[in-house]
Amino acid sequence: MATLEEKVQTVMRQTDYTEEISREKLNEHNGDHLKVIRSYLGIAEKKAPVIKSINQEIYKQFRARLDDNMRDYNDRKARGETKNL
Repeated sequence: MATLEEKVQTVMRQTDYTEEISREKLNEHNGDHLKVIRSYLGIAEKKAPVIKSINQEIYKQFRARLDDNMRDYNDRKARGETKNL
């Protein structure tokens, strides 16, 4: 496990922070040097979508499929490629 001094050095190598600022940022991010570097680079943390049940996932997939089909249909209709029944 990396010591605080090693983490400070890592942050200083990857950013233009001074030693003092590196220590402050490490304190803000609870000693996680990767979070400090990600925040410096402007990389947002990914948050996984919360699926509460299997039914929610099923209907999410249905909605996505129907949306794709309607988008394709509307594109074909705009180009005049639809069939007249």
